[in-house]
Amino acid sequence: MLPRLPWPLVHVREAYGRKLVELGRRFPDLWVLDADLSTSTKTAFFGREFPERFVNVGLQEQTMVNLAAGLALQGLRVVVSSFSVFLALRPLEMVRQSIAYPRLNVKIVATHGGVSVGPDGASHQVIEDVGIMTSIPNMEVYVPCDAPEVEAVVEHLVAEREGPAYVRLSRERIPVVHDEVDFRPGRGEVLRDGSDVAIISNGFMTPLALLAAERLSRMGIDAAVVNMTSVKPLDGDLVERMARETGFIVTAEEHNIYNGLGSRVAELLAERYPTPVRRVGVRDTFGESGLAWELLDNYGLSEFSIVHAVREGLRLRG
Repeated sequence: MLPRLPWPLVHVREAYGRKLVELGRRFPDLWVLDADLSTSTKTAFFGREFPERFVNVGLQEQTMVNLAAGLALQGLRVVVSSFSVFLALRPLEMVRQSIAYPRLNVKIVATHGGVSVGPDGASHQVIEDVGIMTSIPNMEVYVPCDAPEVEAVVEHLVAEREGPAYVRLSRERIPVVHDEVDFRPGRGEVLRDGSDVAIISNGFMTPLALLAAERLSRMGIDAAVVNMTSVKPLDGDLVERMARETGFIVTAEEHNIYNGLGSRVAELLAERYPTPVRRVGVRDTFGESGLAWELLDNYGLSEFSIVHAVREGLRLRG
């Protein structure tokens, strides 16, 4: 069930599509490729305004990635889009060999990530993509938490950043929690200070982490909330500081608990400052068809799941 939210709900895909058009006007060397899903990914906005720089390759993600590599080798800025399940899995070898290995300037912006894809079911609900992409050398990985941050991430990657990157967007509307965005790669963002626990989240889960922190405050638990859009590079200094200040970390992500944000945080702390960590995420299972918010609840991706993880962790810590 959709919780009561104090923020407006906005499709991040539309923010992405509008930002591409803005960037296309500023950068005549920007090309956008899509795999016959442009009305869903919203790259159709770019295609209508710049048809000479837009290519619909059809249902051929492997071909699209290799074509993007060829364009990038000509010195062009290239963005490719499709659903996350198709971009992270189907052309994986091409992403690795043709884009990441030679460090080409191709940005992979994948929509429809996570179980909130909803009625499309398990075949479209990718929960492995962040882990797959973070494991590829030279690949940066970002999971923005709302529409303003999507615009900031895409602006930075297209206008300023050379090299490959993967950006994961949702299908469902996401609450807008930012008034202003100060996005920097490799930097987390403290949205709320706290002394008892730090909740480190990204994407869909960041607004829910803020709701959980409010609920926890009414229970006498002071929870910090960190929006960790940049999964790779990870803000290790901030993660360590939160661990030192609170002594307990809870991660929250719309991804498998293995190989995503929670794993990255736990790995870093194991080396730098061993700290109890509880991971809120999909518990290593495939999704199913249903309404987005009902699926989030069913798979333990809610403010109540975060609250439970915090309370249980504090209880066991003593």
